[in-house]
Amino acid sequence: MRIIGGIHKGRILKVPPGLPVRPTTDFAKSGLFNILNNRIDFESLKVLDLFCGTGNITFEFASRGAALVHAIDMHTPCVHYVQAEAQKLGFTSVQTTRADVFKFIQQKSRQYDLIFVDPPYETEKYAELYTNIIENDFLAEDGLLIIEHPKRVSFADAPLFKEEREYGNVHFSFFEK
Repeated sequence: MRIIGGIHKGRILKVPPGLPVRPTTDFAKSGLFNILNNRIDFESLKVLDLFCGTGNITFEFASRGAALVHAIDMHTPCVHYVQAEAQKLGFTSVQTTRADVFKFIQQKSRQYDLIFVDPPYETEKYAELYTNIIENDFLAEDGLLIIEHPKRVSFADAPLFKEEREYGNVHFSFFEK
């Protein structure tokens, strides 16, 4: 895994074996961040990374200077890895929380300018994720929600849906409040 942009561009991160993750590919991540580079100001951004896994997306936002990147995952080894790497890289903007994402989004939290969601592809709860994030007001006014999903999932009829982008087997759906 490597960081593709920002102050740590090109930095390779060694992920310990055995983590229950499926990191976003460099190809898909490059496509996503090319889109975001033209849409947002990273430096003032408050980001929520749900199902953060190895912190692949967390570290991209932190490397680009996001004001806050809150990384959530239920797997303790993933959270510990993200904490340790953030500390090594000097990312003081990264906060981690060990929590079940489905329970976390059922309660009111702070609002975020950008929310990135990358659940296990086998989940059948994509609609539940979207609904709870929107109904519990996690997304700030003018905020952007991005959900990574397989081809079989479609959000085209969802309120706030703006577009879907495809990068190989990876699909990103974008929603704007």
